[in-house]
Parts: sequence; structure tokens; C-alpha cells
Amino acid sequence: MKTHPVLLTLLVWMLGWMGTASFAQQPTAPLRLAVAGVAHGHLNDVISRMNRGDFTVVGVYEKNDQLREKNGLSRRLDASLFYADLETMLDQTKPEAVVAYGSIFDHLEVVEACAPRGIHVMVEKPLAVNLKHAKRMAQLARKHNILLLTNYETSWYSSNHEAFRLIHEEGAIGNITRMLVYDGHQGPFEIGCGKEFTDWLTDPVQNGGGAIIDFGCYGANLATWMLNGARPVSVYAVTNHQKPGKYPNVDDDATIVVQYPNVTVQIMPSWNWPMNRKDMHIYGSQGYIYQSTSSRMTLFRDGKEQPVKPATLKAPYNDSFYYLKAAVRGEITVKPTDLASLENNLIVVEILDAAVKSAKKGKPIFLK
Repeated sequence: MKTHPVLLTLLVWMLGWMGTASFAQQPTAPLRLAVAGVAHGHLNDVISRMNRGDFTVVGVYEKNDQLREKNGLSRRLDASLFYADLETMLDQTKPEAVVAYGSIFDHLEVVEACAPRGIHVMVEKPLAVNLKHAKRMAQLARKHNILLLTNYETSWYSSNHEAFRLIHEEGAIGNITRMLVYDGHQGPFEIGCGKEFTDWLTDPVQNGGGAIIDFGCYGANLATWMLNGARPVSVYAVTNHQKPGKYPNVDDDATIVVQYPNVTVQIMPSWNWPMNRKDMHIYGSQGYIYQSTSSRMTLFRDGKEQPVKPATLKAPYNDSFYYLKAAVRGEITVKPTDLASLENNLIVVEILDAAVKSAKKGKPIFLK
């Protein structure tokens, strides 16, 4: 039978379109996501996004019997999706990625289980409880070629990204000379964090420290990013117990001075601020930027201060779960200098580890 040329052309076009459509639809399939631990107060980040359609929770691991039976996810998911054993959960549910919402100490356990199975991992900040854990996690991630990402609330602030653009693309303030980073709130008890959260958050082993870890990581992460992955020369830290009755085992206030060859970064994490804050001053040779909130900032240069309206961030760079899905599916590449990257967050833990040691010894720690 002879085929009409026009019909043949149309048939070829339709087959090509169907193939393209099939390819285009593949990345939109929900990410198969598992949750390891439910004791973190940030678990609501998962719960609040469950109806969006970009991921499906296929399994939940929690070793604590009471928490496993009663948590924010247990009201949304069938009881059959909850497991008391991490490896069993991974083998039976086969997730593409796991998000860790247990204590920071438990992050190593999650990576030890996921990495050999080729399952990608995103942990809540910081990457690890100490440098020993962080190095072991990095070794496993690299050996088994998985993504090991760290999520910070501040990674999705449009003001932070606009500050980075102004500095590195426009040269708006010249060379960075000093950064002052403020993070924290009135205290985990004061703002009503749940017992399952504060039990490990105020434990020196499970958290690695108090405010120095809980909020010091933000400044270390942002400084490492702003300085294009540079490692500091030294770290000096002072910790305080302003409320020893409430936080007897860990610090509730800290000051960390991170020294680079030509830049000084001062990080001020605290559970004693009179308000919630995640703001930052960046000083340069020709001006300064003040990032006051997630979407408000000012720029000073040429003797004038002016407000700056940062552009709205676009997906997948505006949300941790959009970012995770895009990275796992290969739609984006995680660069070593990215805020969530393993390389950045190894330096973050190195800074925090040195800060804890410095506060105990009362002298600067010089990094090798």
C-alpha cells in the first residue's frame, strides 16, 4: 500500500511528539520520598507540602514507639507506612530520596543505611553533629555516588540571593571585608517547641551543643557561600549560659569569629534574642548590604542608602523539596559552592567543630 507523503510526515511528527511528551512527563512524576525520624520541629515542612504533588511519602522510620504512633505524619498517612527499623523501611518502600528529621546525631545512621542502597539524602541543618561524623558521611556519599544535601531555611531567602548577585555579578560593594550574621530566637522552650524536639535539641551529644550549633550553622553556611567555598584560617568562639535553669547542659548564646586571610565573619547565634531573627550585614570595600528579612534588604554605596526589592526566586531554587526533586532527577546540577552542597557543609561542620573546641579551650582553633 502506498502511503501519502503528507500522511507519512504527519505520522512521523506524531510519533516524535509522543516520544517528547513521554520524556517531558517523566520528571513530573512525584518523587518517591521517605522520612527518617519525626522528632524534628521542622517536620511540618513535609506535612505542609504533601498535597502539592511534587513528592509522595512512601515510608516513615521512627525508632521511638510513642513518636512513631503519634506524630504529624501519622494523622496523614496509613499506619502500614510506618516502620521501627530503618533498613526494613528502605528495602520495602524503595524511595528515591530520604529526608532526615531526627536528631543531628542520627544523620550518620541515615546515610549509613541509604548510601549503599543508592538512595539520596537531604538532612536538616547542619550536616552532622561533629567533624568525625561529617567525614564518614561524606566518604559514604562519594563512594556510593549519592546526593547528600543540607537544608537551611535561609537557602530560600530571595534577599540572600539578591545580596549574592549584587556582590558577585555587579560588584556593588567591592570586595567583602566583613560579615555579621545574626540568627536565633527567644529560646526553644520560650517559643513552644515540642518535647520530642527539645529533648535532643538541648542534649550536648544529640545536638552537639546548644545555640552554637542550632543557629551558628546558618552563618557558617552563608559565609562559606558568599566567599565561594573558602576555608577559614581560624575560629574563635565564646559561649554563655544566660538561662542555666532552662538550658543547664548546653550553651544558649554564642559568638563565633571566623577569620579568613582578608575577611572577618562574626556569627551571633542565640536563644536569647528578644525576637526571631535571621539577618545579616555584609560590608565591602565600597559599601554594605543589610539583609533584614527573607525579602527585605538595603544597599549603601556612593554615600547613599536605598531599599532593594529582590526578585522572587524561581522553582526549583525557591523551595527545598523542589530543589531535592530536581537534583535527584538530574534536572539541575548541585554545584560544590551551592548552599546545600556537601562541599559547603563539610566546611560548615569544620567551623562548628572548631567553635565548640575553641569555647571549651578559651583560645582560637587554627585549621589545618
